[in-house]
Amino acid sequence: MKTLEIPTFECETGNYHTFCPISCVAWLYQKIEDSSFLVVGTKTRGYFLQNALGVTIFAEPRYAMAEPEEGDISAQLNDQKELERICLRIKSDRNPSVIIWIGTCTTEIVKMDLEGIAPKLEKQIGVPIVVARANGLDHAFTQGEDTVLAAMTHRCPECNPRITHQQEEDVAENVVADVDRSNKFFGEKGKLNRCNSVLFGSLPSSVASQLNLESKRQSVPVSGWLPSQKYNELPALGESVYVCGVNPFLSRTATTSMRRRKCQLVGAPFPIGPDGTRAWIEKICSVFDVKPDGLEERENQIWKILSDYLEVVTGKSVFFMGDNLLEISMARFLIRCGMVVYEIGIPYMDRRYQAAELLLLQHTCKKMKKPMPRIVEKPDNYSQVQRMHELQPDLAITGMAHANPLEARDIDTKWSVEFTFAQIHGFVNARDALELVTRPLRRRSDSSLGCRSLSKQTVDI
Repeated sequence: MKTLEIPTFECETGNYHTFCPISCVAWLYQKIEDSSFLVVGTKTRGYFLQNALGVTIFAEPRYAMAEPEEGDISAQLNDQKELERICLRIKSDRNPSVIIWIGTCTTEIVKMDLEGIAPKLEKQIGVPIVVARANGLDHAFTQGEDTVLAAMTHRCPECNPRITHQQEEDVAENVVADVDRSNKFFGEKGKLNRCNSVLFGSLPSSVASQLNLESKRQSVPVSGWLPSQKYNELPALGESVYVCGVNPFLSRTATTSMRRRKCQLVGAPFPIGPDGTRAWIEKICSVFDVKPDGLEERENQIWKILSDYLEVVTGKSVFFMGDNLLEISMARFLIRCGMVVYEIGIPYMDRRYQAAELLLLQHTCKKMKKPMPRIVEKPDNYSQVQRMHELQPDLAITGMAHANPLEARDIDTKWSVEFTFAQIHGFVNARDALELVTRPLRRRSDSSLGCRSLSKQTVDI
């Protein structure tokens, strides 16, 4: 019996070529509908956010900038007074349920005590203030979300594993048709435990609903999401709560949930691709002693739907340069689709948090009879370009800074940031993920077909 091939980890000393983590505002302000974000930083950060949020030009983003001037940096002004003035203006204009301060590199350099100021202002203005430092000390721009969610973990209410008899009857009337009263969600003495499973990660509401539905089909209802759409609907956390992440860049949130709130982490692969989604649900089911029902048929059904895309990618090769920390999950999915992954560049990886994903990667390579790709942390981009020149991959998934130079070297590219903003989680959205991957491949194929048809036409003439 062939054993699993162990992945090879390497570490180079390259610079981080990623977005600034404050870009998380671009999707978090849409997810937390009653929030307002205050980014504390220089005008450069403001210009960056304006560009990052350019797609929302017809909407009015709920964020503001607190821009330090010379007086702030030289400590001639009172930070608390200035932030109080801005927060009062936000309260007057927006009346948010929560204000989230995003600290930048500037606040680190001038040693601004945001954590000390926030509790005082919170009492004065009567609005909760959550502090998250999303600065250049992070490895990837997606970790900005991780910082915000880790900070919000402290604001979640404490889970009480018991509810009153009257509450039990009210809840049971709503869920008795969907949940078997004999399963583990009913604890001792028939009391319904409503705090069992919490998912963390910011996904569009439609995608979150799809994952909720998939869990509900297995009689594993989700009791809440972090973040929630409304601040006052944050899920309860505590010792009786199992938490599970949907993105591989949320290791800080997972650690905070376990250490500070005493939650139990479900170490599962991430629900990206039909294979990852099935493995994710199966792991959650195993934690709650629920036997999965129909998952294999569900996965096979999705693979049949993807057959037209699979014809395009089968046998093609891909090279990940590293940008958003989704690389391991995306590589595993593409290998399952029939592609060869030469290298997985990744800015940083928490191997404990991604242990289940790495194991699934090994099983996928064995199942598909593909070589195990190299995993390079903190890759040196110059060395990567040299390796790509030798390997000549069909596709490179890279940050925007390197796309044009690689295209000039006749290597098709796809911006990795697009996978961050696209809906790629769950069974249904696997098609959207492959649409992004195959677009440059189909463009080259269409171009070559066009050239051939044109040459044939010339000959006929």
